[in-house]
Amino acid sequence: MQLIEEVLCTAPRGVVSITGAGGKTSLMFHLARVLSESGKRVLVTTTTKIFPPTARQCGTLLIDADPEVVVRRAAYRYGKEPVTAAARRDPESGKLLGFAPEAITLFQNCGRFDWIVVEADGSARRPLKAHAPHEPVIPSCSTVLVAVAGLDVLGEPLSGEWVSRPEIAAPLMGLAEGDTIGAAALARIIVHPEGLFTGAPKSARRFLFLNKADTPQRKVLAAQVAAAVKEETPPVAEAFLVGQALDGVTLHAIHPMGAS
Repeated sequence: MQLIEEVLCTAPRGVVSITGAGGKTSLMFHLARVLSESGKRVLVTTTTKIFPPTARQCGTLLIDADPEVVVRRAAYRYGKEPVTAAARRDPESGKLLGFAPEAITLFQNCGRFDWIVVEADGSARRPLKAHAPHEPVIPSCSTVLVAVAGLDVLGEPLSGEWVSRPEIAAPLMGLAEGDTIGAAALARIIVHPEGLFTGAPKSARRFLFLNKADTPQRKVLAAQVAAAVKEETPPVAEAFLVGQALDGVTLHAIHPMGAS
């Protein structure tokens, strides 16, 4: 089985934007770590909000509202730490605030980084996410887009406990709030034009990461979801990746969907 970075990051450099729910932050810092270990210069940032990274996740944290200042400070720090994170600080929540999508293009063009990994969505720690009109905030310069969903949502009710914005998710999934979420309903929100890949740049390679495949039953359900989505023409993504993002990322299956 390939490693997830071997699937997603085949180019020498690029911008990976991660949307959806159920494991975005774990995937982001895993990619940052393995890319840096391969000798790449990596920047981790967000266009929404994230919690401050731990010392294990990131060596250097640059806090500044001005992306130009971040670029200059990154130049000074170059070679001292393998992974750099950049954001603005929110004094009220303690979280880190992201930059506008245009700033990600600045970071990409500055020549200081080989890979930029962006958390481009928020989900309030739910396994599944439906998007309001202003979401997600995906930089147009993204070369890879990964939509994430947690398989632990299957078999659970369509409610705010399990789904971020359930009132938006319901019509996309063909369910009423409170109905049980099955594989077919999850497939519907994946392929819906306003579903998991809404806002995807046309030039970006698209992947779905089905996370929390930690039981045989969930692996079977993931295969059912992939089979249902594979019937769509044109394909919604290049491949479905089934695995676990916990203390690293492990892939259990790769379901090709065809050329995106």
